Amino acid sequence: MDRNSTIGFVLIFMLLMVWMYMNSPKPTQTQDQAQQGVVKKDTLKPVEVKPQEHKPKTTPNLFGEYFATRANGVDQLITIETDLYTAEISSKGGLITRWELKKYKTWDGYPVQLVDYDKRGDFSLLFTTSDGRLVDTRDLYFDASTQTKNVTLSGTEELEIAYSLPASNGGKIVKRFAFKNGEYGFKSDIEFKNMGSVISNFEYQIVWENGLRYAEHNSVDESSFAASYLYSGKELSEVDATKIEEPVQKDISGVVDWVGTRTKYFGLALIPGPGGSDGAYLEGHRKAMPDNGVYESYSIALKIPFREGTDEKKTVTVFLGPMDHTVLKSYGVSLESMMSLGWAFLVRPISEYIMLPSFGFLHLIIPNWGIVIIVFSIIIKIVLHPLTKTSMKSMKKMQALQPLMDEIKVKYKDDPQKMNSAVMNLYKEYGVNPAGGCLPMLLQMPILYALYMVFRSAIQLRQASFVWWINDLSIPDVIYSLPFHLPVFGVKDISGLAVFMGITMFVQQKMSVKDPRQKMMIWMMPIMWVLLFMSFPSGLNLYYTTFNILAIGQQMYINKQAEDEPLRKVEPKKKRLGGIFRNIPNDLTKLTKKK
Repeated sequence: MDRNSTIGFVLIFMLLMVWMYMNSPKPTQTQDQAQQGVVKKDTLKPVEVKPQEHKPKTTPNLFGEYFATRANGVDQLITIETDLYTAEISSKGGLITRWELKKYKTWDGYPVQLVDYDKRGDFSLLFTTSDGRLVDTRDLYFDASTQTKNVTLSGTEELEIAYSLPASNGGKIVKRFAFKNGEYGFKSDIEFKNMGSVISNFEYQIVWENGLRYAEHNSVDESSFAASYLYSGKELSEVDATKIEEPVQKDISGVVDWVGTRTKYFGLALIPGPGGSDGAYLEGHRKAMPDNGVYESYSIALKIPFREGTDEKKTVTVFLGPMDHTVLKSYGVSLESMMSLGWAFLVRPISEYIMLPSFGFLHLIIPNWGIVIIVFSIIIKIVLHPLTKTSMKSMKKMQALQPLMDEIKVKYKDDPQKMNSAVMNLYKEYGVNPAGGCLPMLLQMPILYALYMVFRSAIQLRQASFVWWINDLSIPDVIYSLPFHLPVFGVKDISGLAVFMGITMFVQQKMSVKDPRQKMMIWMMPIMWVLLFMSFPSGLNLYYTTFNILAIGQQMYINKQAEDEPLRKVEPKKKRLGGIFRNIPNDLTKLTKKK
């Protein structure tokens, strides 16, 4: 490689380093899941009320004249079990107090529990009453429509449960839950019967206050994905708490299609029925945890208009399950936009419409996800073969021209302008494009970035084992932990696949770099990449390792061809059209003489 190619590769490497560093999880210690933090009770933005109306919980008659009698009661729990989850509903607040996913386990082997049961569950109503009370129904006791304690659904069975909250004026609020086997989540009808004189401010909120519980071992990595979202007018807005103890908020007025929040692999969404909602409120908190851990929690709420009618009803669909692209897309409201799949204008279409469907198709044939990744890397290598072949051939030509370029540099060492002109003429004479080695690599960048995003966020790889020590393709395959952190990179855990990938990269560099002045590149780049990839998912490292092995084979083939093919000058293209026009006068003269 000449100096320009070297600079090009260094720039490409620096670009890769920047975007991978920005998107990679920070290699810090993880926290004990039992010690994870939760957000405070007053994180939700309330409906506006007068200052004197805010009273502490110890104040008698906290809920005013309409709901004072519902502040005490008996908590009745109902458990609903389907093929996908086990849920529990409490008559206190009509809350979802447990939501365990049957097909997914936490990092330590327990069923994934999405609801924060330490906060007594979620899915409440918030409103202001005409007597100036801010009422959160999570603190009130509802009457259940059934005394059944356990229900199991199978096949296509469905279940409906109603909870009613009477008011002293004779009206009531009814929360109906409709569960259907085979679906993640439920539908809920919120009904206000004869409550026109009770609800004020022409609005109430449907609230999920305490976000989702974490399920992964590395809380820092999981927090890098955690956020809340609002979808309106085919545009996605995000609220992401990035600073410790600095809450972030977004208060929106207008029609909202849905609001949601997520962790790394699981999500929640509140989807209003026809008419959407009159707005939404999102709030996020980030807090430090023991052992350098962090925890993020998000409150989300839909603002629903209240027309003071005799009987008002709003239907809300609640999704509570895995961040699986197929599952999210089935709702038909663009829930899949919550997935982290890269830049929308370029990378995301590759991730969403090529990578994920290809993964799914291969897994139908191949049950082991590690083998799927290997086969997928072979397919990608075949697809990129024309680009990488062009790049490798260009680099070989540049190496062959190096002696001639050195002669030019010696000859015109005192005249840089003539030197550059002579070098460009040399390129032209032998048909070499100085950017030929770098341009194909740049064209591959969107594909490689799409792969990076898919491997980091695809729930299919979560806890999927491959062989030997690689028992989870979604996290690093640690073979040894250092007693200290390496400076700058902060690496402590050594990944076996990352080391093996570095070896393959070293072999590749050894084969392609022949300039003695660039020997440092042979060692530097593999070492830098190994340190960078130590904290990456083993599935991603498996892909790059396989890709590098295939590239070594391709490089050997290109090198063999280059040895058999001597460097030749390019024959100048004949200007055939110009020659025809130049001969026209002579032909006319000959024709005239004949006549």
